Amino acid sequence: MDLAEIWRVMRRRWYVLLPGLLITAALTAAVYLLVPVEYRSQSTVTLLNSKKATVAFDGNPFLSTQASLTGMADGLARNLNSDDAKADLKSLGVTGVHEAKIADNALGPYMWLSVVGTDQAAVLKSDEILTKYAEKRLLEFQTQQSVPPDAMIRMATIVPPQKPEAQTKARLQFLIMAGALGFVLSLVATFFVEARRRRGASPGRHRPAPGESGEGEGAEAGDPTATLRMTVAHPAGSAAAGSRTAGSP
Repeated sequence: MDLAEIWRVMRRRWYVLLPGLLITAALTAAVYLLVPVEYRSQSTVTLLNSKKATVAFDGNPFLSTQASLTGMADGLARNLNSDDAKADLKSLGVTGVHEAKIADNALGPYMWLSVVGTDQAAVLKSDEILTKYAEKRLLEFQTQQSVPPDAMIRMATIVPPQKPEAQTKARLQFLIMAGALGFVLSLVATFFVEARRRRGASPGRHRPAPGESGEGEGAEAGDPTATLRMTVAHPAGSAAAGSRTAGSP
């Protein structure tokens, strides 16, 4: 079946295709209205060496970096994603879904702190709370280990919580799925009806009525040897008729 035939079937069975397309449009509109737009706010922080460790660098923490800081950043991120941290953040007013992780392609102990939700103002506020909470957890870790204040790792905010941006990828995927599914089902229904109509309109094998096969042309059609018998009988009959004609006065 080529494209021209597909188009002819769609035109011929428009009364099946059109309702399907209308239902598909309604389904897509429902997904557009029911699936909310999500917003994401993100901040970037870094861990800095202690004041004691930066004495040799005139107190500049950005000149003193250690591999242990990256390990500490990874541990802090895991703690912020734990169930206990989620409960604490919820009690502090964080809404939506938060995430803490090592920044992609980071060359140091950089972390991304992000929050995703449906309310822009709430998302921004939640990201601000998460950023402050991360610094608080870092201090608590070291206090529990009785680390002297001058030897404590510090945190600095490189990029403060940003204005929430719309995340349309998930919503767009749902819209495409709804539209594609509805269109395919409409086509399937259209060609199913076309196939049923064609099977119903195809001519069946002729069945002769009782007594029809033994008379006239029906007998000849049903018996392939009838023509041969008639062919053989005609010459003999013609010769006999000629003899009677010659012997008569």
